[in-house]
Amino acid sequence: MAIGVALTVLVVGLMFASGLSRGKTAKRKYIVGGTTIILIIAPFFSWAVSVLYAISQEEGFAGVALMMLLFPIFFLIGLVTLLTGVFKKESVNKSILKKEGTIKSTIDGNINPK
Repeated sequence: MAIGVALTVLVVGLMFASGLSRGKTAKRKYIVGGTTIILIIAPFFSWAVSVLYAISQEEGFAGVALMMLLFPIFFLIGLVTLLTGVFKKESVNKSILKKEGTIKSTIDGNINPK
């Protein structure tokens, strides 16, 4: 029963995160992905895998040890992903900005604001 709840929270959280990042910039996708890994994938996935391993090995300490390994690994992956999104530079598409009239491009390629 508890594994079903954990997997349900995991799937619903992944669907919610996918909805939040659909059609957004790469920076926003990294931020949402990193937050999802830290808050949803790290605790619930590591717990589910650890419990299943502990049941199969019939040794609870093996499950706890596995959780102590998996959680920090996923947390660090999520932290790196989140920080990549926070410090990623936004790429500016010049053709979109020209259509909006926010910049003026000269013949020699210099970009000057209006």
